[in-house]
Amino acid sequence: MPIIHHHANLNILVSVRGHPFDRTAFDAIFQDMPGVSATMVDQPAAARLMNPDGMRGFDALLLYDMPGLDFEHPTDRPGIVAPSPDFKAGFRALLEQGTGVVALHHALAGWPDWEEYGDWLGGRFLYKPTMVRGMSRLDSGYAHDIPYEARNVAPDHPVMAGVPAGFAMRDELYLAEIFEEDVTPLLRASASFTAERFYSPQHALAGRMQCNDGWLHPPGSDLIGWTKKALNARLVYLQPGDGPAAYDQPDYRRLIRNALHWVAGRTP
Repeated sequence: MPIIHHHANLNILVSVRGHPFDRTAFDAIFQDMPGVSATMVDQPAAARLMNPDGMRGFDALLLYDMPGLDFEHPTDRPGIVAPSPDFKAGFRALLEQGTGVVALHHALAGWPDWEEYGDWLGGRFLYKPTMVRGMSRLDSGYAHDIPYEARNVAPDHPVMAGVPAGFAMRDELYLAEIFEEDVTPLLRASASFTAERFYSPQHALAGRMQCNDGWLHPPGSDLIGWTKKALNARLVYLQPGDGPAAYDQPDYRRLIRNALHWVAGRTP
C-alpha cells in the first residue's frame, strides 16, 4: 500500500477513469518517481477539484481520464455527456491562473462536447464522426500493441532533457486530429499513420473489433508528444500510455517526470 509523501517537492493531482487501465501498474509510475507525491482521484469526483480552490496545495494536474462519454447509453454508442457550467468555469479559471497540465494517452478523447477543451489539449480523439474546427471528420483510429521508435524532435526542450534521440516503444497508437499548427512538437513516431494500419472505434463499439471496413480515414500526423500554452498555463500532451508496456519504459517515465516539473515551473 503506497504511503503519503508529505515531504515531496512536487504535489500533483492525477485524474483517472473513463477508460480501462491497470491502476496498480499506472500508479507505480508515480510511486517510483523521486520527489513527487501523486494523489489519484477518479472521475467524476476529480472534476470537482479542477478549479483554483480544489487544486490549492497541488502544483500540477495530470489527466489520464476520459470524461464526457457514456458507453452505456441505450441508443447512442457512445452517448455524449456535456460538462457542467460550473466545471467549465472552474477549469478555465485553473488555466487562467497558470496551473500546469500534463495529459496522457486517452485524455485526448475527453469532453468531446466542449470545443475549447480540445483546443487547449492540442488535438482530439473522436469516438464518432463529428465536426472539428468547422470540418466534418470521421471517427479516429486506434491500433494496439504497435512496435515503433519514438523520436525526440526537440532535444533542447526541458521536457526532453535526458531523453535519447530515439527509444523503442510497444504501445497503442492513434490516428487522430492533431492541431500541429498550435503546438510545439516534442516526439514523433516512426510508424505509418494511414487508415489500413488502424481500426474504427465505431466498428469496435458495434462489436466489430479490429475492423476498418469502409472506414476511409485520411492519413494523419505522426506527432505523439507536444507542448502548448492553454490560456496562461503550460500544457504537455504525451500520446503513449495504454498499458504496462509503456508505463514501465524508463524513457517514458522520464518524459512524464520532466513534463510535470516543467508545467509546474520546477526543475527535476
